[in-house]
Amino acid sequence: MNSRILVTGGAGFIGSALVRYLVKYADYSVLTLDSLTYAGNLRSLEALEGNARHRFVKGDIRDGDLVRALLEEFRPNIITHLAAESHVDRSIDGPSAFIQTNIVGTYSLLEQAATYWKGLSGAERVAFRFHHISTDEVFGSLGSIGRFSETTPYDPRSPYSASKAASDHLVRAWAHTFGLPVLITNCSNNYGPYQFPEKLIPLAILNGLRGTPIPVYGTGLNVRDWLFVDDHVRALVRVFEAGQTGQSYLVGGSNEQTNLQVVQAICDCLDQLKPRLGGPPRRELISFVQDRPGHDQRYAIDAGKIMHDLGWKPSETFESGLERTVRWYLENEDWWRPILEGTYAGQRLGLMAPTNAPEEFS
Repeated sequence: MNSRILVTGGAGFIGSALVRYLVKYADYSVLTLDSLTYAGNLRSLEALEGNARHRFVKGDIRDGDLVRALLEEFRPNIITHLAAESHVDRSIDGPSAFIQTNIVGTYSLLEQAATYWKGLSGAERVAFRFHHISTDEVFGSLGSIGRFSETTPYDPRSPYSASKAASDHLVRAWAHTFGLPVLITNCSNNYGPYQFPEKLIPLAILNGLRGTPIPVYGTGLNVRDWLFVDDHVRALVRVFEAGQTGQSYLVGGSNEQTNLQVVQAICDCLDQLKPRLGGPPRRELISFVQDRPGHDQRYAIDAGKIMHDLGWKPSETFESGLERTVRWYLENEDWWRPILEGTYAGQRLGLMAPTNAPEEFS
């Protein structure tokens, strides 16, 4: 059977990494569907231009007629759903887009996928998978100990994580109620090439290159588990190829770092790879700024299930992955420069919420 996969959000950071991998290193025909919002970038797919196994369509997952037509024409064996609004700060400033894309969009896609799947027969019906990609932020915030697992209760704290939690629940509902063969993965913080510079690591790299202040929220002691994007992609492929339908799998890099440690490591890496001639070390650019409203303290993932059941493990350490990432931004100014001069100039987001918001709801 010819393997055909529809990737929603395939011009975004993780989506484009998956598409590039599937076309260049795996035997898949890929249809990329992306609405090309501010974070979607066709330049992230330039390496695939002219490749007969890749096709791009600009469109919204909420457009049922378009999705239905694409499914009937392309007849995918797998749908990987990555289309999402994903930046916590933007969800604080404007929650509506997150509700529309992450909740309404997922609902609309599920409706079309279920109708399409019900119309399949034989081997095509057996092989079909709907793979929903989500985040560890749906589980809320950890204290100084413990890690998230597949059985951790949901406890989202931001409009972004709440909208992703809702989409996870919708996917499970379509599996339980309608029998749709689904898979869910929740990943930790991704980093790597082609990441839009509103996120911590690319923003710190580019500010360090430009010699402008590198913002760190609050005290910088919030902890994240960092996952190199190519390691995440390999995990996604293992899940939709070998995962058990109806199951969820957590994907993490086992690389816990405070935000301050991350930024300091970026400064040191930049100083080594591209020293500031006559200037002070880049750590002096670090600037502590007002904390994000409701900032989760710590995320950490127990990836034991995917490691044990599917044989996946990350290839990159945080140090090796970070150096690869910094080198990529140094060598690809033609990708990020138009962004800084156009859709996003590095400005602070996420300050719309009141600073006296309660820590807990009771």
